[in-house]
Amino acid sequence: MATKIRLQRGGRKGYAFYSIVIADVRAPRDGKFTEKIGTYNPNTNPATVDLNFNRALYWVETGAQPTDTVRNILKNEGVYMMKHLRGGVKKGAFDEAACQQKFDAWKAAKDQKNNALVDAQKKSRQEEAAKALDAEKKVNETIAKKVAEKKAAEAAAKAEAEAAKAAEANTEETPAEGEAAPAEA
Repeated sequence: MATKIRLQRGGRKGYAFYSIVIADVRAPRDGKFTEKIGTYNPNTNPATVDLNFNRALYWVETGAQPTDTVRNILKNEGVYMMKHLRGGVKKGAFDEAACQQKFDAWKAAKDQKNNALVDAQKKSRQEEAAKALDAEKKVNETIAKKVAEKKAAEAAAKAEAEAAKAAEANTEETPAEGEAAPAEA
């Protein structure tokens, strides 16, 4: 029986979530499968992969053919690197301990590279947020200046109107307070 390592779709419309499965070549995409060896979620950044490494390595060494997407996932997780290193052990190029040491060094370098990428993305998002905040502060300052100018103009106009009323009241009251107003003839 020819086997394939493929993705089996799950999730809802517009939010795909995949299981990584071992299936017969003739089985449909979401049909019967032999074994589930992991999951793949492309909706996160970076994509989340949960893989049973030992079972994936077993099936690759057994001869199961992965689809293109699954092959890329397995390469990124190091399954093909470990297969390559185990081939060197079988040929006698180095022993099992050296194989594991080389794999651990490769995995550490890959993890460091991925962490640097995630940190760079996080830093760029923080910088964008800071720029947006600064722009918003500038807009708010200009609006506050306009409001303050408008309130000052209104207060000045109100004070002017009150001064005019007070002056008018003073001119009307002045003759009444002092001497009697001239009588009309």
